Amino acid sequence: MATLVHVPYRVDVGHAGHDAFDRLVELGAIDIELSLDGDLAAVMPDHVAPEQIARALGVGHVTVSAARGRDAESVWILRPRPVRIGRLQIVPVDHQPGRDTLRLIDADAFGTGLHPTTALCVEELERLVDMAPPRAVLDVGTGSGVLALSALLMGVPRALGIDTDREALHVAAENARINRLEHRLELARGGPETVTGAWPLVLANVLAAPLIDMAPELVRRVGHHGQLVLSGIPSSVEGDVDRAYGRLGMRRVRATSRRGWVALLLQASW
Repeated sequence: MATLVHVPYRVDVGHAGHDAFDRLVELGAIDIELSLDGDLAAVMPDHVAPEQIARALGVGHVTVSAARGRDAESVWILRPRPVRIGRLQIVPVDHQPGRDTLRLIDADAFGTGLHPTTALCVEELERLVDMAPPRAVLDVGTGSGVLALSALLMGVPRALGIDTDREALHVAAENARINRLEHRLELARGGPETVTGAWPLVLANVLAAPLIDMAPELVRRVGHHGQLVLSGIPSSVEGDVDRAYGRLGMRRVRATSRRGWVALLLQASW
C-alpha cells in the first residue's frame, strides 16, 4: 500500500481583509505573514483546500505555490526567523552580527535552530561548556554547522564537523565564514570512521537508526571520561539507542526531551 505524503503549500492573497489573519489561524495555518499594504502569505496544511481558504477570506481565489520545508522538510516557514536557544540567538544572515549571535544562510542543510533536536543539543552544549569547557568538539553529521559553530561561539577553542553530504559541508563552510569562525572550524567529508583520535566532547544529531549503526565507531571517537551528546531520537526508541551505547561502555548521565524528541548525554566509563 502506498504511503501518503502530506506536504504543506503556500497561499498568497492580495489586499486581504482585516480579519484574514484570524481566519487562516482558524483553518490551521502553519505560518502567516501580513505586509503593511495588506498582502498576506501563509503556509497551509494540505488537508485544507484552496477553495476553502478563498471562501473563508471572502475572495474569488487565492494564489497557490509550493512551500519550502527546512530541516529535512520537518519545519515549514515562509522565511527564516530569529530563534533564541539559551543565551544563543540564531538569526538569518542579513541580521547584524552581535555577541552570542550565530548567523546562518538559508540553505537545505539540516540545522536552522528551529527543530527541537537542534535546540536540545544547543541547550546541553551550553550546560557542558558552562561547567567545564572542552578543548575541542567533534560534530558528527554537522549539516549547517550549527552545533559546531555554537560551540565555538560559547568559547570552545576548536571544532571538527563531519558529514557525508558534500553540499552540507559547503553550507557549513559558508556559515563559518560569515561568522568569522572559519579558522577554528575544520570540516571533513565522511562519518566517524573516517577520522582518527579521541575527543572530550562528541555531538551527533542524526536519526536513531544511524546512531545505532554507527555506535561502535562513534564511541571510539570519545576520549577518556569524554562526553557524548546524541539527539534526533524519537521518544519511542530512546531505550534502543541507550542500550546500544550502554553495551559499549557509555554511561547515561541524563536525558532531555521536547515535542516527542529526546537527547541523551552519555559519559565514557574508561
